[in-house]
Amino acid sequence: MNEHTQHDDREAQWVAAAQRGDLSAFNGIVERYQQAVYNLALSMLRNPASAEDAAQDAFIAAYRNIGRYRGGSLSAWLLTIVANRARDRLRSPHYRRAVSLDAIVEAGGSGGAWPADEPGPADEAERTEAVTAVRAAVAQLPDDQRLAVTLVDLQQLDYGEAAAIASVPVGTLKSRLSRGRERLRVLLRPYLELPDAPTRLTDGSDQ
Repeated sequence: MNEHTQHDDREAQWVAAAQRGDLSAFNGIVERYQQAVYNLALSMLRNPASAEDAAQDAFIAAYRNIGRYRGGSLSAWLLTIVANRARDRLRSPHYRRAVSLDAIVEAGGSGGAWPADEPGPADEAERTEAVTAVRAAVAQLPDDQRLAVTLVDLQQLDYGEAAAIASVPVGTLKSRLSRGRERLRVLLRPYLELPDAPTRLTDGSDQ
């Protein structure tokens, strides 16, 4: 049994147990996907505190509605829930995007916008500089392009899943992704040749 199959089997066991009311099983789901859920909330809200609240609300809603989950991508199901929670906040007349570029960049790391950098070889300092540049560049994208890049290049979702979460047709998602990638190429030109670049900044021919 390969690692991917084991991952799917363990996840299916967690879901089945959670649907029977097993909170510890649902906590396993939370641990696996909390980073991805938070990442998406932060990408949309651009406010770390609001993103944490939206992520928490999303997991509470997921637990209450786990009985309605009927299979398919659990990741996409959870990300759809948090995207809806983030949209609710954005529509609120009381919501303010009180956030700076530094807040987005500093949110990286465990519990933040991107996973913590793995210990690297002698060129770790150079790679860390590139990762920081990517975080800053993505934070500068327009909202719709940033969401598309986050879903496809950072969350590694396929076009159909990403479009469903973004609530747009696939063609619109691809257009936004293309524009976002092009803007990132301009912003990241000094770093795109690094072998460990942390995004899939391609022209879309990979999917």
